[in-house]
Amino acid sequence: MVNGFDPSRIEELPPRARQQVGDRQRLLGPGYRLFYDDPVEIVRGAGTLLYDADGNDYLDVYNNVTSVGHCHPYVVDAVHRQLSTLNTNTRYIQQSILSYSEQFLGTMPAELGHVMFTCTGSEANDLAMRVARYYTGNHGVIVTSGAYHGLTADVSAFSPSLGVGVPLGPHVRTISAPDRLRHGGDDGVVEAMRREIRDAVADLQRHGFGVAAFIADMIFSSDGIFADPVGFLQPIIDEVHDAGGLFIADEVQPGFGRTGQHWWGFQRHGLVPDIMTTGKPMGNGIPIAAAAFRPELLTEFGRNIRYFNTFGGNSVSIAAAQAVLDVINDEGLIANAEKVGNYIMSEISTLTADYEQIAEVRGAGLFVGVDIVADRESNTPDGESTMRVVNNMRRRRVLISASGPRGSVLKVRPPLPFSIGDADRMLENLAVVLAEELH
Repeated sequence: MVNGFDPSRIEELPPRARQQVGDRQRLLGPGYRLFYDDPVEIVRGAGTLLYDADGNDYLDVYNNVTSVGHCHPYVVDAVHRQLSTLNTNTRYIQQSILSYSEQFLGTMPAELGHVMFTCTGSEANDLAMRVARYYTGNHGVIVTSGAYHGLTADVSAFSPSLGVGVPLGPHVRTISAPDRLRHGGDDGVVEAMRREIRDAVADLQRHGFGVAAFIADMIFSSDGIFADPVGFLQPIIDEVHDAGGLFIADEVQPGFGRTGQHWWGFQRHGLVPDIMTTGKPMGNGIPIAAAAFRPELLTEFGRNIRYFNTFGGNSVSIAAAQAVLDVINDEGLIANAEKVGNYIMSEISTLTADYEQIAEVRGAGLFVGVDIVADRESNTPDGESTMRVVNNMRRRRVLISASGPRGSVLKVRPPLPFSIGDADRMLENLAVVLAEELH
């Protein structure tokens, strides 16, 4: 696991942490993971800050789940009021889900006209793929080589970032991520991905799977965070459509304005997907997710297949989602993501200009990646140095993480209200840590 605690180090922890980690292992089993070499006990959150049991604050530069900030009072109040009034499912008429759906779909191109609600992004991607297979009659899936799309049995089969312990399905093919650094620039990215998508399509067809869908995270977050070149995906999507497949835009991480200027990452690239999915940031930590569809994809599916999710779109989760939408609009958080994100990228680029181990600073809005390598001549990913930076930032009470197949890209992805002042605190600490670790 990138940025994970090694359970064999439990005896090195302070007494309280050692007891708690031991209890986790005893009660929750071995499947759960903790962040950082020295795990953090968090007891409270507010805005862009988290607090430990001793009252120390930690700057959260990682969390897109609480997209509008930890414990935002408007969201808390909306959830409390709804929970005190009613919480039930979508089989009753409720105006709240209709009002929200109208506004939610209004953030997208008109071609996406229906929305279906789930509890998690994994479920949303599972549903999206189910519809894609029903509509196309095909089974094959194409993803990027480091993609993560979820944890259900079906979705994990096309999430290569989960590693060798979770094998890809026989119906899954991978293509390279849009890495300009290692593909030789913008033209190299388009050429490589188009060649690989054609090979993947041909191989799926040869093995009798056909192409149901190409699904991509619109900032390629687990591949290493790639935002450019803008518009490069259109030729790849054309190849998929020509093969009878659909394009699914996974917006769980780049969505809700995180990349700045637009609500959704696909809009930045001038694309209109056949299906769009989103999840975690939608309810600011309250479980709700969704898939939006071109209506024609659901005509036969809706006629012939009953879909019901007991908790998907429940009254309380819809109240949380509506509050998040309101806050993003009322507080101008998309514009803030662009302004502060540009500031962060500019400042990190200046800070690291003379570092031989910093190959590239890239991203969009409040989603920034810093590519750490052995040296700029080879551009060999250096995950060990990256993790030392991540863990030393944690010791300075600034929480970031890492991305990419070798964990060699610093992942800067704070809540949307992240301010210039927050950015300065992060940058000051990053300057110290980089000087310690990379010079």
